[in-house]
Amino acid sequence: MIKKTLVIATLSLFVSCSVHTKGEDVKVSEDRKNTPKEITNGILIGPAKMSDLQQEPFNEWFTSGYENYQADDDVINQIKKHIKKSTITIFMGTWCEDSQNQVPKFYKILKQLDYPLKKVTLIMMNRNKTTPGAFEEGLNITNVPTFIFYNNKKEINRIVESPVENLEQDFLTIVSGKPYKHIYAE
Repeated sequence: MIKKTLVIATLSLFVSCSVHTKGEDVKVSEDRKNTPKEITNGILIGPAKMSDLQQEPFNEWFTSGYENYQADDDVINQIKKHIKKSTITIFMGTWCEDSQNQVPKFYKILKQLDYPLKKVTLIMMNRNKTTPGAFEEGLNITNVPTFIFYNNKKEINRIVESPVENLEQDFLTIVSGKPYKHIYAE
């Protein structure tokens, strides 16, 4: 048992928050939204809600990241002018340090915006960037977290793994329609 645990721990050191694959950008199919989440080896997988991240064992990093983040109020007020038609899909891994760092901050921004969480789809991925419901299919999810912004069900842009400037500034750039390239864009 100890040997097996050591092998798993060693292998996990070699897995990062990125896998590079190609795919077409399409919206998550509505018929897959009801696939239940599951916890496998301490990793939350499948559709989830912010409240799932506020539970053990995820609440340790989520709560501190959420409570300690304060977005720039001027930028928040600018985002409010552009966000009404947008919906957001977040792909993340509870095992991924970048997700643990960025997702709580993103939810804090949403709270400061008074943005309705019913317009946010949260998808938890395993270390291979897959889900039992294949939510990632056709969306070219190469790194987590990935925040995909939609207007009228059409992707307008995404923040991949880490923001270029900071989360709220990148958020504003995207929803205001200004040119934006995430850190992995060619």
